[in-house]
Amino acid sequence: MPDPTTTVILGGGIGGVSTARTLRKRLGREHRIVIVDRERGHVFAPSLLWLMVGRRTPGAITRPLSRLGRQGIEVRTGEIEHVDPERRLVTVGGDVLAADHLVITLGADLDAGSIPGLSGAGHNFYTLGGAQTLWDALQRFHAGRIVVLTAAPAYKCPAAPYEGAMLIDGWLRRQGLRGAVQIDLYAAEPAPMGVAGPGVSGAVRQLLTAKGIAYHPEHQVTAVDAGQKRLMFSNGAHADFDLLAYVPPHRAPAVIRDSGMAGETGWMSVDRHTLETRWPRVYAIGDVVAIPLKLGKPLPKAGVFAHREGEVVAHNIARAITGTGKPAQFNGYGECFIETGDGRAGFGAGDFYAEPTPTITLRGPGRRWHWGKVWFEKAWLYTQF
Repeated sequence: MPDPTTTVILGGGIGGVSTARTLRKRLGREHRIVIVDRERGHVFAPSLLWLMVGRRTPGAITRPLSRLGRQGIEVRTGEIEHVDPERRLVTVGGDVLAADHLVITLGADLDAGSIPGLSGAGHNFYTLGGAQTLWDALQRFHAGRIVVLTAAPAYKCPAAPYEGAMLIDGWLRRQGLRGAVQIDLYAAEPAPMGVAGPGVSGAVRQLLTAKGIAYHPEHQVTAVDAGQKRLMFSNGAHADFDLLAYVPPHRAPAVIRDSGMAGETGWMSVDRHTLETRWPRVYAIGDVVAIPLKLGKPLPKAGVFAHREGEVVAHNIARAITGTGKPAQFNGYGECFIETGDGRAGFGAGDFYAEPTPTITLRGPGRRWHWGKVWFEKAWLYTQF
């Protein structure tokens, strides 16, 4: 029987929960599994889009991380102050946790402050609070111009801003207000979901056009005048708005940067199949990682990848501890639903590791894909916790 071990998992999002639960199933209770997160609650981030248009409440899409304790997973709440990857030591609230295996899945920091004026001008719907305040503002909005903005060309959940614009469109139509409201989507990137290929990009643009949502690619915001409600862009253009919903720039968490674990890309580097870092028995998964693809862009940051990466890492940690089983590899396959705001959704899936370019198939909007997303949300929240 192997000696008892401790696996420390930094981050209680989709990747962290996936890793912890998979590992718990494969290891006896003599092996300690600890999740560390600064928040007490797990937010199912894909449902923030429904929260922002009043189709969910905050309580419906959050679960206490402490519930994992019933499965034999320890939960430690606190700010992660330092990580020493060489010795696998983590400082939390002044205490030091020592790990035999360390998994880093801290996600991305949302850095609205890097764009002057942005944080006070609108609603960051990638957070629980921002999605809620956007819903509050929508209920008071009856006429004018709504702008959905991506403030940087790379961000997690690449479909989400486009889904958000279409969900807003759908809500306005149900209220009989769409004729009095203009919706514009200003994007720093050159095309929607570019890593998925021109076919997918073109299909998403067609969806926007069909709904009368004006799309403005390659508009990198440089500043926002909250008083005048005006966006300024690096190309000299500007745009006025009455209501702003935005995706802020992303960067690696401060503790990752300060601990010297961020690579040249600004994110952590790993083996693309095993998710191992250059430090022995230290893994990194999810949004904190940059995995380069052959076409020159990174693997998208998305929950589906964090989920599967967590399962691979957990399998290989359990194998290292028990000496049983075959090695597992992450294969770059992923999928996502694309909500279109009318009770329908599209569905894209494929191999992002395919070369020279990812091979992605996008199925057109249908009610079954929407209900598929609903089912997945329910399954995650009610089976994981």
